[in-house]
Amino acid sequence: MARNLSPQCKQCRREGEKLFLKGDRCYSSKCGIVKRNFAPGMHGAKNKQKMSDYGLQLREKQKAKRTYGILEKQFRNYYLHAAKKVGNNTELMWQFLEMRLDNIVYRAGFAASRKLARQLVLHNHFLVNGKRCNVPSYQVAVDTKVAVKSNYLKKKYWQEALKNIENKEIPLWLQVDKKGLTFSVKAIPKEADIKQNIAMNLIIEYYSR
Repeated sequence: MARNLSPQCKQCRREGEKLFLKGDRCYSSKCGIVKRNFAPGMHGAKNKQKMSDYGLQLREKQKAKRTYGILEKQFRNYYLHAAKKVGNNTELMWQFLEMRLDNIVYRAGFAASRKLARQLVLHNHFLVNGKRCNVPSYQVAVDTKVAVKSNYLKKKYWQEALKNIENKEIPLWLQVDKKGLTFSVKAIPKEADIKQNIAMNLIIEYYSR
């Protein structure tokens, strides 16, 4: 399964902001943006040219791909699916990204980063409506119940995860049972509900050129 293997701190530095790809490390003084707040490479600190409209659109696309851990082919397919559907393309793109199983595991507080959430899904930690699902890109529907498999509950990770879930801000469109380590999707998230610094309209403009 293809994924981006480039250093995560460099990805944040390239976009010029924290993408929170490494969980708790991003909130500490070890964060790459805190240490070196300029683009990676030999000329990163000096290269501060004004970007064109195309450059701004490209950067927003790259930021979104890196934030959600998606490569170009799959990300473009999300746009093509959104373009074929009736409705607001911007809203539909957000829905495709936010309703991914790995993203919802992260949003529910069960993982400190989307990368870790992806790993947990791939390692068969979850049941979706009582059935095993190890596909990170699986599109979760409304009223779907996701639960940690009972044979994993005694593992050290999930014992410690309970503490993290208590401090996590849970989106209103998710319902989380912190003691039972289960959650369900109450509604499809709207753009206003998603606290993500991404200009999705620029991405739509990029692909519709």
